[in-house]
Amino acid sequence: MLADKVKLSAKEILEKEFKTGVRGYKQEEVDKFLDMVIKDYETFNQEIEKLQQENLHLSKQLEEAVEQGKRQPAQSNTTNFDILKRLSNLEKHVFGSKLYD
Repeated sequence: MLADKVKLSAKEILEKEFKTGVRGYKQEEVDKFLDMVIKDYETFNQEIEKLQQENLHLSKQLEEAVEQGKRQPAQSNTTNFDILKRLSNLEKHVFGSKLYD
């Protein structure tokens, strides 16, 4: 995917030869600049590789989490209010009017 979009490799930049003219650029400056470009290119390629590996790892973690979520039963949506109300009704049933005397 990325290889289709990138036109040059670090090796191609390194091996590129330029013709010199009468009033051309200083070859030493061009070489220094191309060396910096090559280093950046290599750094970008390493970062892309690292991010692709991280992306793959995170995708696997997501798949595992989704699978775990499917295996675990859904938790009930009981709130504290519901629990207290049920407890109160149970107390009324068990203790009757003795509770409120």
